[in-house]
Amino acid sequence: MTIATAPPSRIEPSVSPASPCAIVIFGAAGDLTKRLLLPALYNLKRSHLLPQEFAIVGVAHTSISQDDFRSKLNQEIHEFATIAVDDQLWQQFEQRLYYLPGEFQDAKTYQQLQDVLTQVDRDCGTQGNYLFYLATSSNFFSDIIAQLGAAGLMQEDNGYWRRVIIEKPFGHDLDSARSLNQNISRVLKESQIYRIDHYLGKETVQNILVFRFGNGLFESIWNREHIDHVQITVAETVGVEGRGHFYEGTGAVRDMLQNHLFQLLTMMAMEPPVSFDADAVRDEKSKLLKAVQPFTAETVRTQTVRGQYGEGTVNGEAVPAYRLEPRVASNSPTETYAALKLTIDNWRWAGVPFYLRTGKRLPQRVTEVAVQFKQVPSLLFRNTSIDHLTPNFLVLRIQPDEGINFQFGAKIPGVAEYWEESSRNRDIPKSQVVK
Repeated sequence: MTIATAPPSRIEPSVSPASPCAIVIFGAAGDLTKRLLLPALYNLKRSHLLPQEFAIVGVAHTSISQDDFRSKLNQEIHEFATIAVDDQLWQQFEQRLYYLPGEFQDAKTYQQLQDVLTQVDRDCGTQGNYLFYLATSSNFFSDIIAQLGAAGLMQEDNGYWRRVIIEKPFGHDLDSARSLNQNISRVLKESQIYRIDHYLGKETVQNILVFRFGNGLFESIWNREHIDHVQITVAETVGVEGRGHFYEGTGAVRDMLQNHLFQLLTMMAMEPPVSFDADAVRDEKSKLLKAVQPFTAETVRTQTVRGQYGEGTVNGEAVPAYRLEPRVASNSPTETYAALKLTIDNWRWAGVPFYLRTGKRLPQRVTEVAVQFKQVPSLLFRNTSIDHLTPNFLVLRIQPDEGINFQFGAKIPGVAEYWEESSRNRDIPKSQVVK
């Protein structure tokens, strides 16, 4: 069934370029840089969202020249760019790329970095504003920040600003997370730290709060009176893809569930913040997580599942079991699948179960949040052809195809009381700025 709708209105707010700055990427030779950071920065340049006074300084263990570094990134942008590369624009972008080989734990690296940044300020007009992106193993976070502090690179004198971006994993467990927080706070002010989860950059995830709080229709029924349950799924078809050693020390719970899925949980279930600034949103997320019913030994047994993929075939090709992957122990207990049921003890969600699941080597690659609404009383339709009504669903698809789908029932035109499922889809175009 096709539902007629008015043409969508579109509000295009003006977005100004960032202020002059240099971005220093630790781990510039790594996978995160070539697959995500470089394409995102190039897209910002293409969208005129980078200032004219801008530069990128790559720091990595690899001992190569600056020319070789630029050549390497040129190959990688053509391989991983999300849009066609404009060679003339890339040549302009390339002139703002600098490289420094060095060890992250060596004080000499940071003395040399200070010299490079002084040159960058002089050549590119970055005015002493620096953003340090830690695209490294979390094992280096404390050392890098301590060295930045010792070298004076985090001092905000004469109107300069200095920031550090840290991406998950933020520690290995509660104790290590607290220890990392303490180490960081010795060097940085809280206002200098960006702790990020890249899932929050996805268009549908960003749309959740707009969808909830910008539409009176849904926020008024977003509670235990109308919602039966919520499912949050992150399913992957791939295995560990050569990252056996990393995954052995991580597993699905640490890798996906306690960060990406819990972020989605908070966005779906939090109360309206007083504003959309970082502190207000974080406060509501924190309140929501504190309301999650703690697990006991009994609920761990009855409300959680851990699993591991076995051998099989994918697209007609044989794939090994997890324990047969390179650098994985033959008796490994590490989970590649995890699922749990949790409840939230607050006025809005009391009694509504939330089901979270994630895993590798699953039949379909999909990330989505599915909200099932409560069934209507069916007395009105008893003894008719539509006495078994399908519940309403709202599905927010995050990948592979971002969009929002609302499923409801409607009568098929005609004399008989026949019923069919109908839906309203809203596909969300992929951003051409940041992926």
